[in-house]
Amino acid sequence: MTGRHFHRLLAPTFAILALSALPAAAQQVAAAATSLEELLNRVRNVREEENRKIEAWEREFNAAPAAQQATMLRDAEARRNSVQTTADQLSDRYSNNEVRINDVNRQLVEKANSLGLAELFGLARQTAGEAAVVLQQSLITSQFPNALGPGGRDRFLREFSAGRSVPTPQELERVWIELQAEMTAQGKVAKYNAPVVQPSGESVDSEVIAIGPFSATANGQFLAYLPALGALNVLPRQLPGAFMSVAQDFESTQSGYARAVVDQTRGVLLGLYVERPTLVERIELGETIGYVIILVGVVGAILFLIQLLSLSRVRVAIRRQLKNLDQPRADNPLGRVLLAFKGSAQNIEEDSDVAELRISEAVLHEVPKLERSQAYLRLAVAAGPLLGLIGTVWGMILTFQSITETGSSDPKLMATGIGQAMIATVLGLGIAIPLLFANALLNSLSRTVVQMLDEQSAGILAESIERRRRRA
Repeated sequence: MTGRHFHRLLAPTFAILALSALPAAAQQVAAAATSLEELLNRVRNVREEENRKIEAWEREFNAAPAAQQATMLRDAEARRNSVQTTADQLSDRYSNNEVRINDVNRQLVEKANSLGLAELFGLARQTAGEAAVVLQQSLITSQFPNALGPGGRDRFLREFSAGRSVPTPQELERVWIELQAEMTAQGKVAKYNAPVVQPSGESVDSEVIAIGPFSATANGQFLAYLPALGALNVLPRQLPGAFMSVAQDFESTQSGYARAVVDQTRGVLLGLYVERPTLVERIELGETIGYVIILVGVVGAILFLIQLLSLSRVRVAIRRQLKNLDQPRADNPLGRVLLAFKGSAQNIEEDSDVAELRISEAVLHEVPKLERSQAYLRLAVAAGPLLGLIGTVWGMILTFQSITETGSSDPKLMATGIGQAMIATVLGLGIAIPLLFANALLNSLSRTVVQMLDEQSAGILAESIERRRRRA
């Protein structure tokens, strides 16, 4: 029998044998390869090796006598039939197993539905999914950095929630353990060492004091938890001094009870609080109009203080002059009025009308000094709200302009204009109201001094008339 006849008769047999050995060879090739190019070379080598084996078998067959070729042919066909029979049996077995698996799954679903387990498992998966979100963002995760890697406490719960197979008792128990561990840690004050990211970006190992999942401090500074990085970081801007002192006192407490800062929103409220703009930032938001309003208020405050000190000195000097009316002095308004009326013989007027005019002239001469700066304060009280109104209108113009340019009414885009409008109004009222009270105080003090001058001048005039009548 020639090689051509051998190849035609035994090629299918060898193909079946090669296919039966192909999975094992392919696994060995794939396992040994480290790159796609190497895998391609190994596949080509395996193919060449198989061709060499077939050619060797063909040469061996051609070299054998005719009787031996018939025997070799029958052996090859027998091996082919055996492999084919085994393949058919395995295929039938695989099909039967598929049918049995589907039947068993159907029975399992029916049993689960009859026992209410489907609803129970669904609730367990839903709870695990919700708990995974909480654990991912929980401050307590920083206490367990090696649980399942950074931010990995929720990994099992997420995998369990996304699963579709029937959960095992061990999986259900672990869900309960994770939830119980979180609830237990929420009621504790923990002290532990953890890396803390500083505002400069440097990670420093610090001693952290955490109050459940609500707040955490280190070295007297409040911290925030970053779920994406699985690390704590120092807030770029800390709370006011009152809160900082409470945090420092709490860190120094060894035992017992102590006041502490607790954010029941788990860091949300704390983050919003520290993002509040400072007084300087609010003033800068008012821009030019805000600076003008502040300038008007500062000038008014300076004039108020100067006039308040002046009136205080005047009142003290007048009280001192009242104790010694016979010796008038020129360092106070009352003394100057007395000197204007009876400072010398030339100033003594026998005519009461002339004396009254002379006293009125002296009093009127002192009034402008006593009411100094009050006109500006009244002007500032009226101008403050008007300037604030200008800033409000300008801020609303910026707001409408941002809406027109972007085509959106996003509050973040309108925040600048709205902030400028509100700040200008607040600044205007902020200077008007204090200056209103300041002007009222200066007006009251000046009126008191003027009234005192009027009383004393009227008394001097009455005394002059009475003395004239006695001489007459």
